[in-house]
Amino acid sequence: MADQVLKAFRESIDNIDAALVFMLAERFKITQAVGHYKADNSLPAADPGREAQQIARLRSLAASAHLDPEFSEKFLRFIIDEVIRHHQAAQS
Repeated sequence: MADQVLKAFRESIDNIDAALVFMLAERFKITQAVGHYKADNSLPAADPGREAQQIARLRSLAASAHLDPEFSEKFLRFIIDEVIRHHQAAQS
């Protein structure tokens, strides 16, 4: 019985992981378009004001969802840093 419970938990985790991957893929498709737009219009790769707004917004959402805001900030910072790297590459 316990193995079936664990199996069901793991199947749910696998489904969530798959959804996260597809959502990140969609997010990066959009941020790539933003990077090309910025490059075409001579805009800087990074936007510290926007980044600060997004981090504050995500920390608030995390707190509402009972998720550690520190974790959510680290997660978003990792994504932002990768996006900026792509934007810089688009400008090259």
